Amino acid sequence: MTATAPRFGAVSLVRLLLVTTVLLGTVLTVLSGTASAHAALTGSNPEDGAVVDTAPPNVTLTFSEQMGMGADSIRVLDPDNKRVDTAKINNLGTGSTVTYGVGLKPDLPDGTYTVAWRAVSADSHPISGAFTFSVGAPSETTATVPGRQAGGGLVGALYDITRYVSYTGFILLVGGTAFILACWQRGASVRPLQRLIVHGWLALTAATLVLLLLRTPYTGSGRLADALDLGGLQDVLTTKTGAALISRLLLLGAAALFIAVLFGTYAKRSGEKAEEEAEGEVGEPGKNDLTFGLATGGTVVAAGIAATWALSEHASTGIQPGIAMPVDVLHLLAAAVWLGGLTALLIALHKAPFIERAAIQRFSRTAFVCVVVLAVTGIYQSWRQVGSWSALGGTSYGRLLLVKVGLVAVLVSAAWFSRRWTGRLAERTASDVQAQAEGANGPGNGTENGIRAKAEATAEPGTGSGPETAAATTVVDDAERATQLDRQKAAMASARQKRLRDADPGRTGLRRSVLAEAGVAVVLLAVTTVLTSTEPGRTAEQEAGRAGAAAAAEPEKKGPTTLALPFDTGGKDGQGTVRLTLDPARSGANVMNIYLDDAEGKVMDVDEVKIAFTLTAEKIGPLPIVPVRAAAGKWVADPVLLPMPGDWKLQVTVRTSDIDQTTVDKNVKIG
Repeated sequence: MTATAPRFGAVSLVRLLLVTTVLLGTVLTVLSGTASAHAALTGSNPEDGAVVDTAPPNVTLTFSEQMGMGADSIRVLDPDNKRVDTAKINNLGTGSTVTYGVGLKPDLPDGTYTVAWRAVSADSHPISGAFTFSVGAPSETTATVPGRQAGGGLVGALYDITRYVSYTGFILLVGGTAFILACWQRGASVRPLQRLIVHGWLALTAATLVLLLLRTPYTGSGRLADALDLGGLQDVLTTKTGAALISRLLLLGAAALFIAVLFGTYAKRSGEKAEEEAEGEVGEPGKNDLTFGLATGGTVVAAGIAATWALSEHASTGIQPGIAMPVDVLHLLAAAVWLGGLTALLIALHKAPFIERAAIQRFSRTAFVCVVVLAVTGIYQSWRQVGSWSALGGTSYGRLLLVKVGLVAVLVSAAWFSRRWTGRLAERTASDVQAQAEGANGPGNGTENGIRAKAEATAEPGTGSGPETAAATTVVDDAERATQLDRQKAAMASARQKRLRDADPGRTGLRRSVLAEAGVAVVLLAVTTVLTSTEPGRTAEQEAGRAGAAAAAEPEKKGPTTLALPFDTGGKDGQGTVRLTLDPARSGANVMNIYLDDAEGKVMDVDEVKIAFTLTAEKIGPLPIVPVRAAAGKWVADPVLLPMPGDWKLQVTVRTSDIDQTTVDKNVKIG
């Protein structure tokens, strides 16, 4: 029974591109919100929200991995939004602990201080954050910090799109070249395949240059205009990511020479060998040596380009980087050979006048090897980045990985159908197509000699003996007619080759299944791009565990809050200090002890003490507290019930006589 399949034309291709664009846009829009930093802040001193009696000499931050820090990476701002740090970052890490600190100016007054930090993690992604601590007691603050996460906004979106383009260019460049050298050497002279590889090289080169320019605003200010900052570009070149991008550009220069040889000398020899084989002669022996040289050199260049990702992203950090980086290079190369070769096969099926079944079968075997390599390396990478079954379903990275695995399964299923269509593909060679085309044309039809013979046969007698001008005019007319007929012949030959190409139902079915594979591959590449900018599941789970442990331990570490409030009632001997302790300074029941000292530090007995708490943010209070006089200069309130945590305003009223009294207040943080 004859197998049939829908025709594949321009309309179908446009529809596929529209559907693929919608899918790609949906994936990028939905998944871009999951992208986050790969390093995490695991601790600080002082801690977020801590209230300390005196200002510390410095502020320290502890991270889950090594960070790239600059002079402005850690900023400490006072309540008036003025910088109070020394702008000198110190590496205080020891062993596996990654800690950075910045000194503070001396004699800082009481109040709430804001710590804003921004850095670049070891896998090239920017991270930022902010927290507060208070000296003495919390206070109002006007300090401002960036409202968006590092690496976000317009610059972040452009950076992610450019990374997608760079991956795509790499796949087309490496996969298209591998398809020619390993599967179909005659394809080196096919124009559509040449354009595919050149476009891949151009895309990867342009994307690398754009990544270099965007690196400064991506890791810094977030302003697109800073992409033209030459000083920032110089700083980027000193980083690991900058060195990787420059190395990629140098390797792309070598790749340009490789492409020139592939489409020059190699394509010429491929054409000569094809003609010799068609005539029954032995091909040129040096052709095999050239193929081996190009394959070896191309593998080295491709592996070097793949290493620029491995040396600067996920594989370079975490556990077992010495194993992870070579594995990552193999993973990238296998993906490029498979997906790029798939694209080259699709173009060959659609644009090339012929392609042998043997070439398609060779690609099928190559793709199978690539899938095996991807499975082995992917399992290792998944274990390394996820680490546990709980992280596989409980983290953004794990969920994205499941989506990627599902897409790979769909892609392999489509490849199975392609393999079945390959078995039904009729064998057709270049000589077959040429012979059929010439047979349809007829002997001598459409050739330049035939055209000129017809022109001479139809010429009027005696034209050769006329004046020179008339002879020249006749020659010009014949040349124009010959050119016009050549164009007609080329158009007819192209249409005839297309009919011959589409007459094979196996080829049409294969083209349709390969087209489906390519559509899934586009979405798969988008998910992979987002996955590389998402915090690994292992790191995310460790960070969540540390946060949970810190939260569980926080109630035990919280102790009583001690405050000292000077007062002056205005009367005789009206100056003194209220020393107040609140234990445990948390929501619920508390015990308050109040001690009063006079100006000389001696016990001071007063007529009355009143307390009130107000939580302005929640519009609670004032809640009156009536302490009981326990002894001269000592008052006690038990219990002091505070309904919820927050920054409470504490008001203390002291009366030293019937007419002399005052009220002092201070903010206190209730956990």
